[in-house]
Amino acid sequence: MTASALPGPGRFSIYTGRATNWPLLVVFSAALMVPLLSLGSLSRGGWRDPAGPAIPLLVTAAAVLVIVLIGLSVRTAAGPNGVSVHCGAVGWPRRTYRLDEIDHAAVIDLTPSLWRLSLGFWWTPRHTYFTVRTGPALRLALHTGRSVTVTVPDPHAAVLIIHEAKSA
Repeated sequence: MTASALPGPGRFSIYTGRATNWPLLVVFSAALMVPLLSLGSLSRGGWRDPAGPAIPLLVTAAAVLVIVLIGLSVRTAAGPNGVSVHCGAVGWPRRTYRLDEIDHAAVIDLTPSLWRLSLGFWWTPRHTYFTVRTGPALRLALHTGRSVTVTVPDPHAAVLIIHEAKSA
């Protein structure tokens, strides 16, 4: 996480941060591995048989790889160019919100409830989530009426940088 102030006219502060959720990876991997590995151990065929253990093991490995590459972390940068969000190790999905698109930035508290667990990347007609954990998060209100919620390590610093860049 970085928030740096550069003195002088025409210079801006930039915030960068990365939020990662390793326990979520362990839980998802275990939830996938246990049934698939038990399915593979119950098979009666050899490794190359369609009924053998190779298929469940490959499906397990592929699912864990997808979770690691796409849904494990969120990288965010905020500054005079707006807010840029990249997910996972490969940086996809990614989105950049320019300063002129952002109406307001605020810190919210993501709390899980029985009806809503806001983890991962998901989209609704009025909202976009880039979240990997609960707790304080950055919420952007856009001019279009949409809101965007992003998990960042220090949302207060990100909001401060966005307000500073918008006022300059």
